[in-house]
Amino acid sequence: MARALIVDDSKFMRKIIADILTSGGHTIEGEADNGQDGIQLYDKIKPDFLTMDITMGGKDGINAIREIKARDPKSRIIVVSALNQNTIKMNDEMINADAFVTKPFTKEELLSIVDKILQ
Repeated sequence: MARALIVDDSKFMRKIIADILTSGGHTIEGEADNGQDGIQLYDKIKPDFLTMDITMGGKDGINAIREIKARDPKSRIIVVSALNQNTIKMNDEMINADAFVTKPFTKEELLSIVDKILQ
């Protein structure tokens, strides 16, 4: 299937996302616990898609997404956040992620979103 990068400051949440993605046939190429490390890993491994949390220490997800999209407009990014899409858009209307999923989410919900952005 597809190669993924997971960016989330919660080790527990990275494990949940990784377990869901691998159960759907995807390969986890890397994990990062902040936006800056996520950007560096993205540049290094060029995954097919990545999941990005918004609220993290250091560089947050909004700025990391902006930077990744500036470097690679074809990147596929799924925001996985406790903040809903409207709250995120209110804080930064220029965020150009490909999809949003609000925590908590189901396995089926996340895998469905991944399938959509990979088409």
